[in-house]
Amino acid sequence: MKKGKLYLIPSPLSDSNVNDYIPTSVRNIVNSLKYFVVEDLRTARRYISKLKIDTPIDELNFSLFNEHTDIKAIFSLLNPVFQGQDLGLLSDAGMPCIADPGEELVRIAHSSGVTVIPLVGPSSIFLALASSGLSGEKFSFEGYLPAKTSDLIKTVRKLEHQSRQENQSKIFIETPYRSAKIFDTILNICSPDTFVCLACNVTSSDEFIQTRQIREWKKNIPDINKKPCIFILQA
Repeated sequence: MKKGKLYLIPSPLSDSNVNDYIPTSVRNIVNSLKYFVVEDLRTARRYISKLKIDTPIDELNFSLFNEHTDIKAIFSLLNPVFQGQDLGLLSDAGMPCIADPGEELVRIAHSSGVTVIPLVGPSSIFLALASSGLSGEKFSFEGYLPAKTSDLIKTVRKLEHQSRQENQSKIFIETPYRSAKIFDTILNICSPDTFVCLACNVTSSDEFIQTRQIREWKKNIPDINKKPCIFILQA
């Protein structure tokens, strides 16, 4: 039997109008699918409902894949594909597998001879980088930084040093409730000359994207408590 395809479906980054950030081509693909692997069931159903596809939402099939999924159960999530059905993978916001669950599923798909097709959509990481004015030629994405304060300080210092040595921008993200702590740490331990881009609530109505040197940030520190942020550092 011919295998189905695995589509990587982008999701909106905020509650802004779906039509503003999700292309018609993505809507058409979603309209053709009956099987989905999703990070959160409620979020996925709400998003797909906003796309106003032809199939009633209750007739679609959803499987969960998040940080709690047993690694041994991942292969079975591809069962629809092995039965000839196309499958959509989507996370809560942005592109699947980019600082979100999914890479294990995609890797298994590749090793099983399944065609993987990424669809065009928003990524807060790349939107932030493009609008930062910092290096888009040499950069590294560091994901989430350590939660423990001593480890966080050590990591930020290391990233600043690497950035200076390699002329490279360093991108990292944080959960909303820790954004303020991360920013405070950066301001307190980095050189006054180091540039930091702060990109909050990307694509939302209160989007804030600004790049300044540490010395300038200290004069006017924005309130980013409980806001989803992308940080880009370049020494």
